[in-house]
Amino acid sequence: MLAHWRWWVYPLAAFFALSLIGVLLVGFAALVTIPTLPSLEALTDYRPKIPLRVYSAEGILIGEFGEERRSVVKISTAPQRLKQAIVAAEDDRFYQHGGVDYLGVLRAAYSNFTSGGVRQGASTITMQVARNFFLTKEKTLTRKFSEALLAFKIEHSLSKDEILELYFNQIYLGQRAYGFAAASRVYFGKPLQDLNLAEAAMLAGLPKAPSRFNPVVNPKRAKARQLYVLRRMHDLGYISNGEFKEAEKLPLHVKRESQEFAMRADYVAEMARQAVYERHQEDTYSKGFKVYTTVRRLDQDAAYKAVRHGVMDYDRRHGYRGPEAFLALPANSQEREEILDDALQEVFDSDDILAAVALSADPKLVKAYRKGGEIIEISGDGLKFAQKFLSGKASADKQMIRPGSLIRIRKSEKGAWQIVQLPQVEASLIAINPKDGEIRAMVGGFDFNRSQFNHVTQAWRQPGSSFKPFIYSASLEKGFTPATVINDAPLSFTAEETGGDQWDPRNFEGSYEGPVRMRQALAKSKNLVSIRILQAIDVQYAQDYVARFGFDPKQHPAYLPMALGAGSVTPIQMAVGYAAFANGGFRVSPYFIQRIEDGRGNILEQSKPAVAGENAKQIIDPRNAFLMTSMMQDVIQRGTATRAKQLGRTDLAGKTGTTSNYVDAWFCGYQADLVAVAWIGFDNPKSLGNNETGGHAALPMWMSYMGKALKGVPVAVYTPPAGITTAKINPETGLREPNGSITEYFLEEQLPPEAEVNVAAPAEPMIDIIKELFGQ
Repeated sequence: MLAHWRWWVYPLAAFFALSLIGVLLVGFAALVTIPTLPSLEALTDYRPKIPLRVYSAEGILIGEFGEERRSVVKISTAPQRLKQAIVAAEDDRFYQHGGVDYLGVLRAAYSNFTSGGVRQGASTITMQVARNFFLTKEKTLTRKFSEALLAFKIEHSLSKDEILELYFNQIYLGQRAYGFAAASRVYFGKPLQDLNLAEAAMLAGLPKAPSRFNPVVNPKRAKARQLYVLRRMHDLGYISNGEFKEAEKLPLHVKRESQEFAMRADYVAEMARQAVYERHQEDTYSKGFKVYTTVRRLDQDAAYKAVRHGVMDYDRRHGYRGPEAFLALPANSQEREEILDDALQEVFDSDDILAAVALSADPKLVKAYRKGGEIIEISGDGLKFAQKFLSGKASADKQMIRPGSLIRIRKSEKGAWQIVQLPQVEASLIAINPKDGEIRAMVGGFDFNRSQFNHVTQAWRQPGSSFKPFIYSASLEKGFTPATVINDAPLSFTAEETGGDQWDPRNFEGSYEGPVRMRQALAKSKNLVSIRILQAIDVQYAQDYVARFGFDPKQHPAYLPMALGAGSVTPIQMAVGYAAFANGGFRVSPYFIQRIEDGRGNILEQSKPAVAGENAKQIIDPRNAFLMTSMMQDVIQRGTATRAKQLGRTDLAGKTGTTSNYVDAWFCGYQADLVAVAWIGFDNPKSLGNNETGGHAALPMWMSYMGKALKGVPVAVYTPPAGITTAKINPETGLREPNGSITEYFLEEQLPPEAEVNVAAPAEPMIDIIKELFGQ
């Protein structure tokens, strides 16, 4: 009996001895480790890295810049279902344990022992907070021990909800998203409050392995993880059986493009980023600055669509160029799908213009594969644009659409797929409030992701005839009037006179009308008249004069071609220049930032623009501005921009612009409260093609934008300022006649002379009438 008892006492003694040694070692390690544990100041004074955010005038997010996407929220405002999903997935005893879950440790140890490997961890939410804030992710006993001790310290200092809030906002969830609020927007494009149960479970499954369970990259694994979270919620009694089954079947609409925002204003957002970076350098991306811009959703959406449609319409007029590339398609369907997915992953989509690979192609039907495995069919009208590349009639130097062809597709307004292509031409549109220079819309190019070059602010191009109003305005200061008659006849200049080669300018249509009034000449964009005006007022005077509007005189050499817009301008300069005509003669400065706030909502900067009629500089006589507006209204009513009459407004004024050989096309125009400038051309200047004029290529974009931006806005009435009078004139001579058929505006001190009355002249027709009446 005694011998039998000895068999038990020795193992028990050994166990207790080892336990005592373990406790002593733990105690000693704790005594050594506790003093080296970091302070919890990082938790109690939580200052996470918050990215720079850029907003529209209405507060709609249009851009975000920073290594970490993060939106800090109070745990009290988080949806209950999401909190339950997180606890179910990561730490179901979170509200019971004191930082370390001993039952969880035993459960994990047992699971790992029976499975023969490390399959399950025992980190609590508190331990994860400790690791994320203070420790590395290395898997060592020292780190684990420090993690546990820190967890105890955190639990002693913070409440459970405070700990959960830190976890909620700090944890990394893939796609550069830190915290669940950012992840909700990145993956689903919605705020936390709008998440459904299925979406909440998907997000709650991410902390375990964000890259492995990323629904954008690995949708199948993400779905499996989501189902695990839903089962845990069901097992813990958080959701009913019916809720579980409904959420299990609910389809998930995950955003494929993580950079999408509610508004397309990338060029504005980038300008805001640059502005903040100039002031705050690297703090720009982590201190939570907020920039509220002046762009408005209605205007920006209208401008974006106007540019996109204008460019696509131009591209369609000039024909299909063929597939972008070709891929060799393996016979094995599974292998083919992998190759196609890999290839399409490297090709960017341009908004609704999507990349696809043709699987089969003939003149009546094209089947194509697009990202995500969708097979689409294109037929009928959807093939018309690329028909000659399907019919076998393509020229020998062009490639046919065949299996493996990389093509572009887009849905028509009726929802049917059609073959399109990425355009090579570029375009831009800028709209400002002429009263103070506030930028209401800005589209710097066709696609910011393709080219970040901002054609509104950075593109120096020849303005062509859209520059003529500034020359005409200068002439009004020199005594010309809208009724002044100028000869529209051929001219020729030597190289010395032009500052270059010999120059034989001509009108666009190649014909000449002889003597015409200045108003008619501007409406019909008569080049020879503009040159004669510049000759009369002196080129040096004109060069100095245009500087008033914000143009750089160095970009407009003092030679006669300046009359036809041979200098260089940017679209934003043209918008500011035309604003002076719209606002009564004041120079305004364009601005796009309303205010900048720091991470706590304190206003760091607030815009204080100069306002026309208040504190803005007067650069031209208000009467000059009125006369120019009147003449540019005629450009639309009976000149080169009559197409704009389709908008049904009488308060529009503007000027077309087409440069030599159709390289640049412009339309600059305005209404009393809105100026807009549209431009189209190639980055490497070359001809847009015959008849691609400002009225044909640029004006439709301007009309598309103005039609939406001015919808519901009352038609403005331009009241003549003091010092403006009217007089009846002879349309042929421009001289005053009591019975003249044309009424024209003049400065009071610049009324033209009355026509000389020839007494004998009207008598002859009367005598003829009398003779005719009496048969003589």
